[in-house]
Amino acid sequence: MAKRVFDIVVASLALLAALPVLAVAALAIRLASPGPVLHRAARAGRDGRPFTMLKLRTMHVAPPGEGGSRITGPADPRVFPVGALLRRTKIDELPQLVNVLRGEMAIVGPRPEDPEIVRRHYSPAHRETLRVRPGLVSPGSIYHFTHGEALLEGGDPETAYAARLLPVKLELERVYVRHASLGYDLALIARAARAIVRVGLLRRSFPEPPELRRIPAD
Repeated sequence: MAKRVFDIVVASLALLAALPVLAVAALAIRLASPGPVLHRAARAGRDGRPFTMLKLRTMHVAPPGEGGSRITGPADPRVFPVGALLRRTKIDELPQLVNVLRGEMAIVGPRPEDPEIVRRHYSPAHRETLRVRPGLVSPGSIYHFTHGEALLEGGDPETAYAARLLPVKLELERVYVRHASLGYDLALIARAARAIVRVGLLRRSFPEPPELRRIPAD
């Protein structure tokens, strides 16, 4: 209950503060690429229940029947320049505050995945991450943000994601699920904010996440 109250308060205040940024971003998207401002993505939520996750659109609208990879690779040609900036600053994720207010997501929790990725690549142990609400911020999402580009280089991004990035992300998320607390949530929010600033300053080297030392043995 306390976590839900925290989520509602933080999401409400953050959404109010972000409205001017969202308005400017929406105009920039409209001018940069034809199509809707919002992208609605199918995701697996708590207990695997599907929900629609909201994001600002950062890719050109694909022609019918040409959806492309579920994973965005480095220098993905589908991403337009304004979209790349929104992704690098994480502004594209701000609409998910609405998902938090709806109760579909939390501020901090395992990052939600495409239901098809869950079906094809989650082991029984990884499904532990589905026991709680997915979140905007998590150890796995920070790791993806700081280390993902290098791990996805070369070949098909979805294949590289499933083989090299997803397994590590899910183990980090299991650490969060087992050790979740308000203090841990606040520390992850602070860590995510630092990562965004450092990426914005073009930093390319980041330390390994501390959760790697706490990955469950089972």
